[in-house]
Amino acid sequence: MIEVLGLSKSFAQGAGRHRRVVHAVQGVSFTAANGCITGLLGSNGAGKTSTLRMAAALIEPDAGRVRVDGIDVAQQPGKALARLGVLSDARGLYPRLTARENIVYFGRLHGLSRLDAEARAAELAQRLDMRELLDRRTDGFSQGERMKTALARALVHDPPNIVLDEPTNGLDVLATRALREVLRQLRDEQGKCIIFSTHIMQEVERLCDHVVVIARGRTVVQGTVADLNAISGGSDFEETFVKLAFSAPETEPAVRP
Repeated sequence: MIEVLGLSKSFAQGAGRHRRVVHAVQGVSFTAANGCITGLLGSNGAGKTSTLRMAAALIEPDAGRVRVDGIDVAQQPGKALARLGVLSDARGLYPRLTARENIVYFGRLHGLSRLDAEARAAELAQRLDMRELLDRRTDGFSQGERMKTALARALVHDPPNIVLDEPTNGLDVLATRALREVLRQLRDEQGKCIIFSTHIMQEVERLCDHVVVIARGRTVVQGTVADLNAISGGSDFEETFVKLAFSAPETEPAVRP
């Protein structure tokens, strides 16, 4: 379980007279449950990536906290990160290493023995249908091949909680469908807690059990797709999102637990 409690984060841009403060995240709160795919939904610049980076201890919040299975990320980052698998928007593969070497290296960083890391790499290659990629250098990989390798790397230590920041960006239809199936298996067969950040409505409808809408750095509303449609008074989820995200007040958010 991942609990996000009142997160806020501001960034300074520019210098001197041109310096300004951007309030990227302003009191975002939600809970992502085990055995559930939680969709973090918002337009570009809404604060999704900043929220997830704070959840993964990549940046420090100005206020609020994150708990991973009850562990405070700020107070015990190593212990919390051991229970997290993070697929960031940057991917960040080592291009001179093979897919196998990338996966095994991260397994070793998480404390796995070389033998166990090798075994996990082989198991994940089977699950993600990437056996033919294992011994190729990742330099020159397609976007879909990079995604599979990065996902395997994030899962190598078998974390109970998984954070995915817009993982379908740049993927073709087949790669997107394959990723959806993997996420369903992780949820249904292993009871993983999964946060899935996106701005694509179709992905939310097909994957997410719970949806959190963020706009201008604030939690606007949350619930199931059916709940959110009911709140907006419609049945088209894209229209629902537009109404909820872009008609939200710029002061206090209207949050539905």
